[in-house]
Amino acid sequence: MPKIKTHKSTAKRFKYTGSGKLMRTKIGKSHLRRKKSKRVKYQFDDMLEVTASGAKKRVQKLMPYAKKG
Repeated sequence: MPKIKTHKSTAKRFKYTGSGKLMRTKIGKSHLRRKKSKRVKYQFDDMLEVTASGAKKRVQKLMPYAKKG
């Protein structure tokens, strides 16, 4: 069985926590931030848990060798 390549952009956007939760970054973080308030800008630093089971399965297929807790 050959190795499966990791989808690099997925690996940059998603991380697993120590307890095994899959976390994602928020959208709107990269550009057009000048018109946003300070409060909104620092809220972009938080990561959110991925709750949809279909999304979890998709990410696991794209990142087969990621640590899962």
